[in-house]
Amino acid sequence: MSVTARIAPTRRGPASWPALLWTAPALCFYALFALFPLLVALYLSFTNWNGIAQAAWVGPANWLHFFSDPLTLHAVGLTIEMMILTWVLQTPLSLLLGVFMAGQQRYRAVLSVFYFLPLLFSTVAIGITWVSILDPNFGLINVTLRAVGLSSWARGWLGDPNLAFYVVAIVIAWQFIPFHSLLYMTGARQIPRELYDVAELDGAGRLRKFFSITLPQLKYTIITSSIFMLTGSLTYFDLIWVMTGGGPGYATRILPLHMYVTAFVNEQVGYGSVIALVLAASGIALSLLLLRVTGFLRMSSQLEGL
Repeated sequence: MSVTARIAPTRRGPASWPALLWTAPALCFYALFALFPLLVALYLSFTNWNGIAQAAWVGPANWLHFFSDPLTLHAVGLTIEMMILTWVLQTPLSLLLGVFMAGQQRYRAVLSVFYFLPLLFSTVAIGITWVSILDPNFGLINVTLRAVGLSSWARGWLGDPNLAFYVVAIVIAWQFIPFHSLLYMTGARQIPRELYDVAELDGAGRLRKFFSITLPQLKYTIITSSIFMLTGSLTYFDLIWVMTGGGPGYATRILPLHMYVTAFVNEQVGYGSVIALVLAASGIALSLLLLRVTGFLRMSSQLEGL
């Protein structure tokens, strides 16, 4: 009898009960702080409630309104656009910075301190800082542009409906690029040095080594980072709220912001619950889709045979 065959039966039956008991506290917390609020939100989504008075049952009216409300559909479109734009901005920059910082030279470690600074600040502090920098009259950007004779380029960055969305997306990318660079740096440092030594013997240059060794070896890191970016974009709220409040007009009101305004500012908690549930369902569906499409669940070690 093989070792595997002798060990396998001990992992089934009564042996699984201790593992279940160990996970019980976590399951209780998950049920209390995740499942129970979802069930409450599901009930509220069928009511008309202002948060104070008694909720009135309205059936599927809120759900039907979700699919016909032009403001909500506009927010859905902005959310998808923000998701794609921030992924496009963050992925290449995070990858390049992470690979650069993975080098062993000491000056790269010193520069890394500056790259990681946004990770040390709270989102509210980042928002207030960027609002000051982008101020149309006294902000650093416009003052600098005027000082170098480019006054025609100075503008109200957050007050222009055609610009505000892209400015906010750039600030979001600036905030999260350090985190994803850290993932890529860790992944790049796991690549065996022998691969690069062999490539150098074959006369490969830096670009060839990057595209033939570094990029393929970071495949799973790219997938992991992309899942974080795309699903995380469904939770962007605090930074946009501080910088623009969803304006000017509705130019930056993505779905999480629209949910907050609807439920807590406009006091339509029932309809806001519908938006919250759609966001939660979208996040779960997107995560499952990405795991399925990218083959993340079939991930295997890339170091076998080295």
